[in-house]
Amino acid sequence: MMPHTVKAADLLEFASAATEAHGVPADDARLLADTLVTAELWGHASHGMLRLPWYLARISSGATTAVAAPEVVSDSGAVAVIDGHDGLGQVLTDLAVDEGVQRARRHGISAVAVRNSGHFGTAAYFTRKAAERGCVALLATNASPAMAPWGGREKRVGTNPWSIAAPGGRFGTVVMDIANTAVARGKIYHAKERNEPIPEGWAADADGVATTDPRRAIDGLILPMAGHKGYAMSFMFDVLAGVLTGSAFGSQVVGPYQPTGRSGVGHLLICIDIRAMADPAEFEQRMEALVDDTKSTPAAPGTQEIFVPGEPEIRTAERLRTEGITVVDDTWSSLARISASTGVALPVPLTDSTSTPQELSA
Repeated sequence: MMPHTVKAADLLEFASAATEAHGVPADDARLLADTLVTAELWGHASHGMLRLPWYLARISSGATTAVAAPEVVSDSGAVAVIDGHDGLGQVLTDLAVDEGVQRARRHGISAVAVRNSGHFGTAAYFTRKAAERGCVALLATNASPAMAPWGGREKRVGTNPWSIAAPGGRFGTVVMDIANTAVARGKIYHAKERNEPIPEGWAADADGVATTDPRRAIDGLILPMAGHKGYAMSFMFDVLAGVLTGSAFGSQVVGPYQPTGRSGVGHLLICIDIRAMADPAEFEQRMEALVDDTKSTPAAPGTQEIFVPGEPEIRTAERLRTEGITVVDDTWSSLARISASTGVALPVPLTDSTSTPQELSA
């Protein structure tokens, strides 16, 4: 079967309605759906619709609470701790952004910790929100074990991704979002969905032997980026997101692809109000100068343009809003099962993947 290409808006409506059918309030359901579709638009299908069945399965099992009931358990002004009580990670992190920005405006800087949360999708979705409201933001989270400690052969450390975002003046938002492994685990799952091998250097099997088979990689180990440096960074982000927040850490964290078990994911969001350090207009001028200087670098052979962090995703989103989002067959089959169980109609494909962009936008 061919992949299915659908409009982003149609995919958003489907994911939102399917999530709401699982007892999630309408606004929260739309937020979850928007994080997934936005990831698709950015070209990160690994964090897109293939994850919807995971989230819904956890809601159905009771591992994730459909109606989030966050509680502020510690408040010292600039610093707050929120207990998410097993709510959807997207909902709890969106609340953390609101709290973080408001507290940064009052105090110049804020730190909002979230404990007992779940996987929130792409970290950049949330740091972008803070940047658009005048902050430089850093968001760290932990994740279920994926890599072995340096020198080990059993996974005990998560990918523990993090993101930094800042306003970039006429360039929009400049944002970094990375895992501390050679690749995000979702990209291995996406390769499995496409029935394609993964590149060398991404993962090892359960015996610690390098592999290009995504199925063996899922049962094995994801390799750290930059060798021991990636391991050390991931460990320290677990200190920030897990240990410090009072949430689960290390091998205690349960991933979103497991239908049962308390997730225990922790997040730490730090927001700096630009106005507390600099004139916002001057800051944006300085950011524009940094971006201009970076993009004016002479390109190496084979490179058409120099990009700054976050720019490729925006370019991709502009294109896919016209062309549509292509959903691979395995993911589409999962969505079809959700449709059958909820009664929410699948989006109508625009056409098959062999059509040209001109045909899709006509």
